[in-house]
Amino acid sequence: MSRYIPNTKEEQQGMLRDIGLSSIEDLFSDIPENIRLKKELELDNPLSEMELYDHMKNIASSNANLNEYSCFIGAGAYDHYIPVLVDHILSRQEFYTSYTPYQPEISQGMLQAIFEYQTMICELTGMDVANASMYDGATAVAEAASMASGITRRSKVLVASTVHPEYRQVLKTYSHFKGAQVVEVGYKNGLIDLEDMEKKTDTDTAAIIVQYPNFFGSIELIKEAGEIAHSKKALLIVCADPIALGMLEAPGKLGADIVVGEGQSLGNPLSFGGPYLGFFAAREKYLRKMPGRIIGQTVDNLGRRAFVLTIQTREQHIRREKATSNICSNQALNALAAAVYLTVMGKQGIREVAELCLQKAHYAYDSLIETKKFKPAFSTPFFKEFVVISESPVSEINKKLLGHKIIGGYDLARDYPELKGGWLVAVTEKRTKQEIDNMTKKAGVVI
Repeated sequence: MSRYIPNTKEEQQGMLRDIGLSSIEDLFSDIPENIRLKKELELDNPLSEMELYDHMKNIASSNANLNEYSCFIGAGAYDHYIPVLVDHILSRQEFYTSYTPYQPEISQGMLQAIFEYQTMICELTGMDVANASMYDGATAVAEAASMASGITRRSKVLVASTVHPEYRQVLKTYSHFKGAQVVEVGYKNGLIDLEDMEKKTDTDTAAIIVQYPNFFGSIELIKEAGEIAHSKKALLIVCADPIALGMLEAPGKLGADIVVGEGQSLGNPLSFGGPYLGFFAAREKYLRKMPGRIIGQTVDNLGRRAFVLTIQTREQHIRREKATSNICSNQALNALAAAVYLTVMGKQGIREVAELCLQKAHYAYDSLIETKKFKPAFSTPFFKEFVVISESPVSEINKKLLGHKIIGGYDLARDYPELKGGWLVAVTEKRTKQEIDNMTKKAGVVI
């Protein structure tokens, strides 16, 4: 018996009897005999701790990592600098081991951290209220669409085709099972086609979803999109890059009703794609329609500042028919990382990061165009990400760059066939002039 399975043979037999089986083999009766393993696994001899450490280190060395490679790919996940203090705070045991604060009276530290996170998200987005966190940017978009449908009692959602392709896929999956209709709006010159949007917006439209900056890195016309949405009493949902909000006008001041996005850029590492952090903020009048949980501030019976779980609209807490969503995994550690990052950077620091991204991205863009091996895809303003059209296959460029320890941009033809040769390049504050010049030089060489 495995040392990690504490139940006895008698207990195993009792469990089998309860489910109407006589042996453990019966559990696997649906697996055809011809594909079952009939012998012991051929495993290597065990290793000591030191040997195992060296073995794993050698395996890991085959990966391209950001300690040794310069990264120019973004497409929703970005290589921003993370202050050392972020990991230091996250590693404290009172935070590191915290999960959902079901007993808020003894979780004051975690509740305060989440409350501060919510407050800073509201300041960034220009919204009134923010929840405690979502899975990621994609599910935040889908939850926002579901919330808008519930508020307006309408079933049609318009989404710009300049919104992240994976976000749109998750939105369609959600909508399929909720009986909602998702209609995509085309783009012109890297921005949402406002004429197409206006044509498709009608009295059954619950919301219009735009990204700011969009998947191409271009800065969408949020105010104009909001005017179209509100003309039909639909809501405007903005999926925003929080770093960009250090420079750009807050979506709330441009007419957004709900602001969501991916918070990975705020002190969370790339980590092979997760766990990430979806942020979600809205107007106060929609407070009770928001998914997840909201932390509130109050005073205890001695008049001291205290924190509580103010709103819990999940099926675990209220009647199913009144629940807004059962999205419930606690991303509090990721939210804490974002809160620490925003606190350490401050308003000026966030703005400086945004300015560096803007300046370095434009320098990289100009440098690539000057090689005459790339041409502009669009002429619209962009933030830290941009699209150029390559003479050579993007896959070949990225392969060549990888050989020089450079992680190249994203091949847009995977999601936008009309943009053949489209190369989506991201430049964050971490990229040095030397790295940008090296990338430009290597990418501009004829393959």
